[in-house]
Parts: sequence; structure tokens; C-alpha cells
Amino acid sequence: MATIDTVREVLVDNLDLEPEAVVETATFEDLGIDSLDMVELICDIEERCEVEFGEPEGLKTIGDIVAHIDSLK
Repeated sequence: MATIDTVREVLVDNLDLEPEAVVETATFEDLGIDSLDMVELICDIEERCEVEFGEPEGLKTIGDIVAHIDSLK
């Protein structure tokens, strides 16, 4: 499964977002993702992608998350 698909699945499952809304150019603000949501999402993403996400800075879009995860694999 592509990383974007995994991230999309986590967001849809956790935040009841429409899958079509979770695109690489969408910002966290666009999707209504706050800092508490991010903590929960990162934990789920780490588990599903089997990576240690760390504490990266400057992530603003879904594409940023995907690129960061891909850099860890």
C-alpha cells in the first residue's frame, strides 16, 4: 500500500474525514487537524507504517507527512 493510502486511511478512521479530502496538497488546517489530533495520528501512523516518526518540524501538508514517512523507510 502506498504511504498516502495509509495516511488517508488513518485520517479517515480517526477523524471521519472524507477520503477525497485527504490529498497531498491539503494542509492540516484545511482538514481541521489540531495538535492533539496530530499526536494521535502520528502514533497510529508509526504503528501502521512501522517507523519511528520522531519530532519533525515544518510539516504543514499531507504531502509533508508522506515525504517524511518515506524518508524513514
